[in-house]
Amino acid sequence: MENIFGTIENKFKQMELYELLITSAIGIAVLFFGYRIKKVAFFIIWFLIGYNLMLILMPFINSMVPEIVGSGLYQALLPIGGGVVLAMLGFTIEKFCVAAICFALVIIITVQYFGTEIPTLAVGAILGLVAGALATTLMKPAIIIATSLAGGYALTIALLNFFPEINKEIFYFPMIGGISLIGAIFQFSTTKHVE
Repeated sequence: MENIFGTIENKFKQMELYELLITSAIGIAVLFFGYRIKKVAFFIIWFLIGYNLMLILMPFINSMVPEIVGSGLYQALLPIGGGVVLAMLGFTIEKFCVAAICFALVIIITVQYFGTEIPTLAVGAILGLVAGALATTLMKPAIIIATSLAGGYALTIALLNFFPEINKEIFYFPMIGGISLIGAIFQFSTTKHVE
């Protein structure tokens, strides 16, 4: 499983300058305006989740259908197609979308930083379900926090690629936390009277 997440990190390292700029722009928009543009933010977040899931599944798909390996078109379009399919789902079902984003964030953090052992995954899944249930009862704060975290993550990935001399082991979590906190404070203060 660690190789799977290494594949995603390598994909970010292979991003061109224009891709990093687009990722930065999307991260900033979702970070600071996630609640105001929640439908668009959900679409973007679910697109990124679907895109990354397809990146994870590509080695399996390539082994099952060897013709895809040699086709650059399929290699490029399958992750985009996976992103679009999940984005359409997330765009249409708001409460499910918020709960699933919270669940997915908890699972991703669990797998990346605590491992893939069954007891660890079970605890992560339980915490993810609790976070998802809380999110549906507290929609506005949950949307603001989820979009701030997603924007903070995207912006952190872009910044770490723009500035490779930054030590990822030391600054990864503080950057995500700090950027997300700034975004959440901004969103809470600017959406007091917005429903």
